[in-house]
Amino acid sequence: MKEKNKDIGINDVLLEVRTYIHNEDSLKIVEHAANYASEKHAGQFRRSGEPYLIHLINVAYILAQLRCGPKTVAAGFLHDVIEDCGITKEELANEFDEEIADIVEAVTKIGTLRYKGKDDPEYQAANHRKIFIAMAKDVRVILVKLCDRLHNMRTLEYQPEASQKRIAAETLDVYAPIAHRLGISAIKNELEDLCFYYLNREEYHHIAHLVEIKKVERDAAVSHMIDEISDMLHQNHLQFRIFGRSKHLYSIYNKMVKKHKRFDQILDLLAIRIVTQTELNCYEILGYIHAKYKPIPGRLKDYIAMPKPNMYQSLHTTIIGDDGKIFEVQIRTEEMDSIAENGVAAHWRYKEGTNYNAKVEQKEIEDKLGWFKNFALYSEEESASGSASEYMATLQHDVFEANVYVMTPMGRVIDLPSGATPIDFAYRVHTDVGHTCVGAVVNGVMVPLNTELKTGDVIEIKTRKGTEPSEDWLQFVKTNQAKNKIRNFLQKKETEKRSEMIDLGEKYLRDELTRRGFDPKEYMDKKKLENIYHDFQVGTYVDFMYGIAVKSINPTVVTEKLTRQKARVANFEEQAINRIANRENVKHTPTKTGIIVPGIDSMKMSIAQCCMPVYGDPIKGFITKGEGVKVHRAMCPNIAHTNARLIDVKWDDDNTDRTYETEIIITARDRQFLATDVLTVISQFKAPIDKLSADVNHELLISTLRLTIRVRDVEHLNTIMANIRKVDSVVEVDRGCH
Repeated sequence: MKEKNKDIGINDVLLEVRTYIHNEDSLKIVEHAANYASEKHAGQFRRSGEPYLIHLINVAYILAQLRCGPKTVAAGFLHDVIEDCGITKEELANEFDEEIADIVEAVTKIGTLRYKGKDDPEYQAANHRKIFIAMAKDVRVILVKLCDRLHNMRTLEYQPEASQKRIAAETLDVYAPIAHRLGISAIKNELEDLCFYYLNREEYHHIAHLVEIKKVERDAAVSHMIDEISDMLHQNHLQFRIFGRSKHLYSIYNKMVKKHKRFDQILDLLAIRIVTQTELNCYEILGYIHAKYKPIPGRLKDYIAMPKPNMYQSLHTTIIGDDGKIFEVQIRTEEMDSIAENGVAAHWRYKEGTNYNAKVEQKEIEDKLGWFKNFALYSEEESASGSASEYMATLQHDVFEANVYVMTPMGRVIDLPSGATPIDFAYRVHTDVGHTCVGAVVNGVMVPLNTELKTGDVIEIKTRKGTEPSEDWLQFVKTNQAKNKIRNFLQKKETEKRSEMIDLGEKYLRDELTRRGFDPKEYMDKKKLENIYHDFQVGTYVDFMYGIAVKSINPTVVTEKLTRQKARVANFEEQAINRIANRENVKHTPTKTGIIVPGIDSMKMSIAQCCMPVYGDPIKGFITKGEGVKVHRAMCPNIAHTNARLIDVKWDDDNTDRTYETEIIITARDRQFLATDVLTVISQFKAPIDKLSADVNHELLISTLRLTIRVRDVEHLNTIMANIRKVDSVVEVDRGCH
């Protein structure tokens, strides 16, 4: 592809188009578009002083070089008539057809974004999102826009410096990655080098100088290696083309910066490409080269057997020549070479004699480019909602920077960013697969869900109905897509849970009012409740009912404040206790349990072993027959329906030196030294361990640890549980309740 096409005219475009389009009706579409653009843009000029038509001719010419269809080339001529000439979409459709008008309108919408909101990142992100949504609907739109941006970059010298930097930065962030993901390396490489020149001119000239001073030596080494390989392949009667390949400057700079390498450490500066006839020839040539030259371990990449998601196919190997110089060799077929240079544009080159259908072509692109299908679906999901900057961050990281290629057991290739895990893979396959993931098998071996995936891995995800995403996954997943899906699920779950808790709080208060003989309808009026919010440090009805549900607000106290009187008790034992409890200043002696009944000096009491409360927990006393009062956590399910036998008890604040036994249950992905790590955390917080048991589900590789420990109070316990949650592979930590 030529880098400067200033001197071409309409006839050059038509000649180029005639090399692959012969149908006269199709040629007339292109010619009519050229003449129409010439007429409508007459008298318009660019900053360079050239007639504006020169830009349109160049865009159409680049599209013709890519062998695009007649309507796409026509759209290249026409892409600015709506914006610059006052032509409506309807007029354009009447002059040509709806298909061409749709492409031009979409390109126009992208074009009008160029100079707006450049100082507002969110506005700019919203603009870029429109580009991708348009691209997801019709890939021809982005082909026209890429060619438009390429010619603009070639003539950027005529713009002011501030505009040069802004346009170059946008091109590097948005358009070059699109070209890369579509596999159009010829455009991608040229865009990157042009952006590099305008954004960092000093480094550009520095690397260009380093390349130039090594040019003679490099060319001689490459020429010598080409001669040696050619002789060898001719002797084995293989058909091939062989030539040297130069690395573009931005790629060299990127490797030096990102991989912290010196210029002389970049192995593929000396690069050779061999283009042959068949896939079998590719592997034959690779075998001959490895037999003659020593390959560098770990540098062989087979993108023929496992193509990149942009359809790129080639064999890559790095060898050491006889003189010790290092060469990167690429081996591919003619078709692979064409796709490597022009990507999607090469694969869907216009073919005459076929019934072309834009929707069918778009569907084929989605089927061939796995990432494009996901991208199109994601763009559709996010087009009407969500943060534009979040959307752009997701595409930038998950799509544009994806360089790890893994496979499903059925051979579908999925691309992920570096550091991605089986959870990222699961969400890329399907949202439900991610939500219900319980395990992963990589290359036939069960692995932890935070395992870092590598190119070539084959992943099988184990799912189980009823399983839900863990908040802990957010600590290690890499793709924004997975993070967003997990967060959305957890937020929805929290909203649902909060709604359920509000219903539960209302039920607790209704039950308490009913038990004491009051009409809930009379006292649960929201205005009446508002009058007592300040007594419980809450400001809304939602927070009030949530507090009752989680037992941080006692419904008995609420009832007393609402009714301004003590409730009627249900049986003789409670009446007696409450009469005593109403006495003031009754002294009490220290108790073994550290719990007292207000107003009663002594009473037989013990801590319930079903829920094992500790100092600081909200508690309730349950009057038993013959065993005195059993003290439960207020939320213990075993006393949920026994209101008639409950009494108020409280912790003895004068008896705080004792410790309390309680049980915690830990669920974790099974691994070596899990129990050791958990016990280490507990010992750090000086909590004696009385009992320990462990169960392992060998099918799911899930461990359940049950520990009985002794703690000072609920704050001590919560600190221990919070730190256990930080232990690697721990999924959940709960208190036991039988």
